[in-house]
Amino acid sequence: MARATLRGLSYQYPAAAELALRAVDLELDAGLTALVGPSGGGKSTLLRLLNGLVPHFHGGRISGQVTVGGLDVLRTPTRRLAREVGFVFQDPELQAVRSWVEREVAFGLENVAVAGPALRQGVAEALARVGALHLAGRRLATLSGGERQRVALASALALRPQLLALDEPTSQLDQAGTELVGAACKALAEEGLAVAVAEHRLEWLRPLEQRTLLVEGGRVEDLQQPALDRFTGLGPAASRTPGRQGKEAWAVRGATVGPAGLPLLQDLDLAGATGEVVALTGPNGGGKTTLLRLLAGTLPPLSGAVSRAPGRVAFLPQNPAALLYRASVREELRATLDRAGSAEPPGQVLGELGLLGEAERDPRDLSSGQRQRAAIAAVLVGSPRLALLDEPTRGMDRLARVGLGRLVGRLAAAGSAVIIATHDSRLVAELCDRVLVVQAGSVREQPALGAGRSAAPGPADVLA
Repeated sequence: MARATLRGLSYQYPAAAELALRAVDLELDAGLTALVGPSGGGKSTLLRLLNGLVPHFHGGRISGQVTVGGLDVLRTPTRRLAREVGFVFQDPELQAVRSWVEREVAFGLENVAVAGPALRQGVAEALARVGALHLAGRRLATLSGGERQRVALASALALRPQLLALDEPTSQLDQAGTELVGAACKALAEEGLAVAVAEHRLEWLRPLEQRTLLVEGGRVEDLQQPALDRFTGLGPAASRTPGRQGKEAWAVRGATVGPAGLPLLQDLDLAGATGEVVALTGPNGGGKTTLLRLLAGTLPPLSGAVSRAPGRVAFLPQNPAALLYRASVREELRATLDRAGSAEPPGQVLGELGLLGEAERDPRDLSSGQRQRAAIAAVLVGSPRLALLDEPTRGMDRLARVGLGRLVGRLAAAGSAVIIATHDSRLVAELCDRVLVVQAGSVREQPALGAGRSAAPGPADVLA
């Protein structure tokens, strides 16, 4: 029996001009199915349909039929569907309902009356499966984006669902975390679960997939078999030519810093120049975001000093939704330009990031990948002197990454200093002049491949 069945399924979000899904006929069986396609094509909507968020939470217009585990999704409450479908959102920071790691993973089990030793065992097993046992006892607010992603996956696994829907589960994970997610998906598929994964980082999926669905323009093409080789590594590079580096743009001297007053990075002595693009790499929880917050001025040093050249500092956090609150994408950019006193037209950045067609839309109605680009446009418009980007390629397809590369290259050529925290190895090779590895309380420099050079295909390969 199919884990999920869709017949003639069409769906349109409230106030949307176009259908998000168009006449979809599909069966999902046990095994791993990869969902590929451009940002905004319908992948997330298809996954949300499986656990009832579409249409019960989002509203809108729907026609056709969809069943999951024998339950009619259109007539079954989401609280009941949650027992059958484990779900991990693109934005794990929006998924949490509790403040502590163990309580978050236990939430679903508690709702089905699991208690005592069985509850503790279920939580421990779920955390161990994604390599997150070391996070037990931590507050969610102290976790990095990648660590939150692991906890969200553990929460989904704890209920042992029939179907697991993962929306870009590795977008913020380091190599070790990505490998653990891959191993967990492989084991679940072998146990007879249906695992549906929407991804732009495709390399980790290639050894696992049994079937590929191409989701584009709301239509779903069932390719019937593994087909990721058709999509991996295609598309133009996002390379730039290194520009001339100038005077010192930022510096950290003898600094110790950490959240909640607890030292995480110690005795830092770092500096960067105008026109330079620097990458921050390293494991989840190593301190990349902490270093960006220190440079942005949102986290003061416990000791030492931070200096920045005069001019605007732009900071893109891991959660782009925190930045977007105006009625349209264009208004978001206009607000930044007004504060900066800049005459730059919003259309230039929107065009570079492929958002001209979305300029009048409410950012909250965009897909996660489009919303990420909107947040990048909103912070980078008006040529900031220092640009700090935390995992900027999460949710991005290949063409969007090329647009980001062009924008970063233009800013650097005009004298901006750019610092990018990322696990995207190809982005580092294509754009960055220097690499700083943030790990185990320290920061060390690693030779970069050199901006504009091609990287060997790796975990960061994305769909063109």
